[in-house]
Amino acid sequence: MAKKFPITVYHNPKCGTSRGVLEILEAAGHKPEVIEYLKAGWTKKQLKELFAAASLSARQAMRTNVPEAEALLDEKVSDAKIIDAMVEHPILVNRPIVVTPKGVRLARPKETVNEIL
Repeated sequence: MAKKFPITVYHNPKCGTSRGVLEILEAAGHKPEVIEYLKAGWTKKQLKELFAAASLSARQAMRTNVPEAEALLDEKVSDAKIIDAMVEHPILVNRPIVVTPKGVRLARPKETVNEIL
């Protein structure tokens, strides 16, 4: 039986870490809401709120190993510009981002999710 503990996972099913986080949550008896952000996309407001709650800058939350990140790697590029790019190219957001009543984490490594369970 799933615990009454709302969890949202911003998930990429192609990512091993993201799949691993889902396995940890399900093994602990949780049934998280899974949002495939590559399909759903992001809004600026949503990203700003998630990053603030996780104490991350947009730069810290950015995937840097994808072609879309190349123009954003210069330290002079602002968080606002990075967020604009993340809205346009959802793949730029590192994953998984997990939201629970105890906080928000970019769950990398996957065991980081235990901090908010």
